[in-house]
Amino acid sequence: MKKRTLGRSGLEVSALGLGCMGMSHAYFPLPDRQQMIALLRTAVDRGVTFFDTAEVYGPYTNEELLGEALAPVRDRVVIATKFGFRIEAMPGMDSRPERIRSVCDASLKRLRTEVIDLFYQHRPDPAVPIEDVAGTVRDLIAEGKVRHFGLSEAGAETIRRAHAVQPVTALQSEYSLWTRDVEGPVLDTLDELGIGLVPFSPLGRGYLTGKMDPSTTLESNDFRATLPRFTAQAREANQALVDLLQSTAAGKGATPAQIALAWLLAQRPGIVPIPGTTKAARLDENLAAADIELTPAEVADIGAAAARIPVVGGRYSETYQRMVSR
Repeated sequence: MKKRTLGRSGLEVSALGLGCMGMSHAYFPLPDRQQMIALLRTAVDRGVTFFDTAEVYGPYTNEELLGEALAPVRDRVVIATKFGFRIEAMPGMDSRPERIRSVCDASLKRLRTEVIDLFYQHRPDPAVPIEDVAGTVRDLIAEGKVRHFGLSEAGAETIRRAHAVQPVTALQSEYSLWTRDVEGPVLDTLDELGIGLVPFSPLGRGYLTGKMDPSTTLESNDFRATLPRFTAQAREANQALVDLLQSTAAGKGATPAQIALAWLLAQRPGIVPIPGTTKAARLDENLAAADIELTPAEVADIGAAAARIPVVGGRYSETYQRMVSR
């Protein structure tokens, strides 16, 4: 597996990481725990060194899963986790300094480690100045409990203010051919400040793989069933984007998922997507994307063609957006 460095931080990770949320949260039915432990260890064997989790996934059970699975290889991997949600009143925000500290200590225990490699604020908290958040993580770094500071879904100005207090190693935000909000001021800011980008849902929560269509049934407790972009009508309307990926993939002897990931990897050297999966075959398929070479012309053509396709449906429901933003 090829390696990449997140911005100018010096934090080196595999070119593709593994998003672990779906192993114990959001996508139902949930897989068998022991099978997921085996999959996590297989990922390490395949060269993956970057694993993403959060206290809210489960909640708590995802961190416990990674703690058990990765303990034997802890010195070979980079573990990222997150703080910032008020779990007892989801999805409210809570990034008060005392909360960050308590989350850190609890996450260290669940992850069975002495230090968190990358500690993200899961979402900006409008009730807490970002300077207080960055300062608290700066103190945790000084105490040896955290190595690197990250933000998730933050805007350009928030990134600048945080970085002025404690250098930000990475921004984690949704980024794919059907979610390109970070392009423009956010990406420009990351380039200027030397901050890496970790795209989550780089395969559009599974849609860009070409394995879903309007007839695909989602369990009622599947997170995607609440998303406007995953109604049957939206999936039918967005098929043109999958068709684009399938056409490009056919010419490359690849799959749509591999082209979607290769396109992201080609955007910048400091981009490290974290596709999630619960299946070994999909893991191997995703990791093979790191070896697909797209020419600059192909990258530009794919991006331009995708930009001409209007994406139907919002990322989240209006209710969820209001609750997260309050």
